[in-house]
Amino acid sequence: MKRTLVTAAAATAAALVLSACGSSEPAKDSADAKARKITLTDATGAKVTLDRPATKVVGTEWNVVESLVTLGVDPVGVADVKGYTTWDKAAPLTDRPKDIGTRGEPSMDTLAGLTPDLIVTTTDLSASAVKQMKKIAPVLQLRPADATRPVEQMMDNLDAIARATGTVDEAKTVRKSYEAKVAEGKKALADAGEDGSPIAFADGYAASQQVSVRAFTRGSLIGAVNEDLGLKNAWKQKGDKDYGLATTDVEGLTGLGDDVRFAYIGNKADKSANVFTGELAGNSVWKSLPFVKAGEVHRLDDGIWMFGGPKSMERYVDGVVAALTK
Repeated sequence: MKRTLVTAAAATAAALVLSACGSSEPAKDSADAKARKITLTDATGAKVTLDRPATKVVGTEWNVVESLVTLGVDPVGVADVKGYTTWDKAAPLTDRPKDIGTRGEPSMDTLAGLTPDLIVTTTDLSASAVKQMKKIAPVLQLRPADATRPVEQMMDNLDAIARATGTVDEAKTVRKSYEAKVAEGKKALADAGEDGSPIAFADGYAASQQVSVRAFTRGSLIGAVNEDLGLKNAWKQKGDKDYGLATTDVEGLTGLGDDVRFAYIGNKADKSANVFTGELAGNSVWKSLPFVKAGEVHRLDDGIWMFGGPKSMERYVDGVVAALTK
């Protein structure tokens, strides 16, 4: 099914979904907005009530942290600050948030010490951790990804965070910027004769001298963005129901076809992410692949978080368009 950009109709539908999730009528002025009680329904069906838009916010996952920063909300706490600053450069932290521990196991003592108005997390976090966090502050759980509607889910999350923090107007601006960037990228690719070109985006890692390649199928966020750009996803595997990811090995790359563009994101600070120039550099199967021989292996810029928000995807659009049109 051909993916299209978020249209006005889709935006209207998203607005209806959000209104169904619960909130009062928009405030008439900024003073009213700051005093207005906000009620949302999160991804688990739980009601989240705030006396006013949250300002002291903690993010336990990098995609929600990116959305907060993009909306102009400096989080007071972030899980794995070093990891975020390494992998997500599209929305750099402008303040010095407290590191609350790992994304999978945030420190409850550190969280409590921050006295936040709101903790934003995802349904990937364990139920036991969420239960403990709810004793500290209201918790807004978001579904981090949905392989049936990747871009729409990204925007839904942005909008939910915007409503919780009183930054709805900023979210509208972010949405328009993203749509304009994709439209610009699609035109640039078409002008370069790349419209409809097959692309396989992947990342990889090595364990016990065995390389695994993670395929970003059409259900992944990057896969969806590629199709919005007019490219064709070359992966034939079916991804998981949330992130649209599948795993293969180097031999599995032989079924990609002869005219594929292969793209990946490495990281200078994390050498384990560079298997395509590391462990596979001397691999005979890898070197025999048509796209390797043709020079169609494109390493995109570091700092593009593949599971991030609109700003990461804008950065991705810039990177993939530059790579395929040079």
